[in-house]
Amino acid sequence: MGHTEIPGVRIPIRSWADPASIEDGAARQLQNVTTLPWVRGLAVMPDVHYGKGATVGSVIAMEGAVCPAAVGVDIGCGMSAVRTSLTADDLPEDLSRLRSRIEATIPVGRGMHATPVDPSRLHGVPTGDADQLWQRFDDVASTVSFRRDRAEKQLGSLGGGNHFVEVCTDTGGAVWLMLHSGSRNIGKELAEHHISVARGLAHNQGLVDRDLAVFVADTPQMTAYRHDLYWAQEYARLNRSLMMALLQDVVRREFRRAAPRFGEVISCHHNYVAEEVHDGVRLLVTRKGAIRAGRGDRGIIPGSMGTGSYIVRGLGNAASFNSASHGAGRRMSRSAAKRAFGPADLAEQTRGVECRKDAGVVDEIPGAYKSIEEVISRQGDLVAVEAELKQVVCVKG
Repeated sequence: MGHTEIPGVRIPIRSWADPASIEDGAARQLQNVTTLPWVRGLAVMPDVHYGKGATVGSVIAMEGAVCPAAVGVDIGCGMSAVRTSLTADDLPEDLSRLRSRIEATIPVGRGMHATPVDPSRLHGVPTGDADQLWQRFDDVASTVSFRRDRAEKQLGSLGGGNHFVEVCTDTGGAVWLMLHSGSRNIGKELAEHHISVARGLAHNQGLVDRDLAVFVADTPQMTAYRHDLYWAQEYARLNRSLMMALLQDVVRREFRRAAPRFGEVISCHHNYVAEEVHDGVRLLVTRKGAIRAGRGDRGIIPGSMGTGSYIVRGLGNAASFNSASHGAGRRMSRSAAKRAFGPADLAEQTRGVECRKDAGVVDEIPGAYKSIEEVISRQGDLVAVEAELKQVVCVKG
C-alpha cells in the first residue's frame, strides 16, 4: 500500500497509517518529534496510537542522540513464538487443564518465582547468558542496583497488562506457542530513572515537549543510559527465552505420548534502541511499538486475545528504516474499554478461546484494539506473511 508523507517541522513524517485515523494526541506527539534538532527520520506504523511520553507505533532515527521516553518504560518488550510438531488434532476438547498447567508454571501479573529459575534445567537456554547478564548488573544505576533479588526471581515471569502466553493453531493445523513480555519491573525502574535524568539536562530545557528529553553522544549520561538500556534489553530477551523453555516443558509433559518437537524460536523486541546505518549515516533507531523488518528478518505481529496473529518476514523497506508494526494497536484506552465493555462482552468476543473472561481483563478485550487484518494489509511493502495464527489458549496477567 505504501506510505503517506505528512509535513513536519524539520523532517516529514512517513506514515503507513491512514493520516485521518491518527488520533489528535498521537498526531501532536509525532509533530513534536519532528522539532528535535537531532532527528533524521520518523516512520509511523499502521498500529500507531497515543502513548505515555511518546507515540506507540513510531520509529525515530536520531544522529548522536536518543530519547529514553521514546523507548517506553518496558524496555525490550517483545514477542517469541515457535512452531511445534503437534497438530490441532492432538489438542483435547477441554483446554482448561493445559491453561492451568501454564499458569502454575509461569507466574503472571505481579508474581515471580519463589527462587530464580535455573537455566541449566531447561532445554535450549545457554547458561552463560544469565551469568553474563548478572556480571554486568553491578554497573547499572545505583537507584535500582539493590533490586537484584527481585529481578532474578522475576526472570521467567509474564507480568500483566497486554502481556500473554498463548497456544495457537495456524491455517494448516500446526500448533504454535507464542508469548509477549518484557523487562518486568527492573526495566521500568531503569527507564523511569533515566527519563528523570534526561529531563533535568540543560540542552532539553527549551524543547516543545519535555517528554522528548534526550541524551546526546559523548556524555556520561548517554554512556550510563546505553549501558542500562542494553542490559534491560538483554534481560527482556532472556526473560522470554526462559518462559518459552518453561512453556515447552509444560507441553512436553501434557502431550508426552505425542513426543512434541519444536522448531527454531522466533524472537523480536518491539520497544528498543539499535545502532544502525541508514543512507550511510550511523543512527540510533528507536522502535516503540515496532519491530525490525530488514530483508529476511522473521517477526511476530499479534492481534488481541480473541483475534489472529501473524508470523512475518521483513522486506527491508528503507523508507520505514526496515521496520513494521508490533501488533494491532489500541483504538481505545484501558479506562475507555472498561467503560464500554463488560465481562459478557469479553466472553462473546473470546468465544472458543480458553482464557480469563472476568472484569480484571476487560481492558484487553478485542474490541479495544484495531483490526489486525487491516493493520497487516497496510504494510504489504514492509513484511510478507508466512503464517496466520489463531489462539486456542490465552493466559493473561
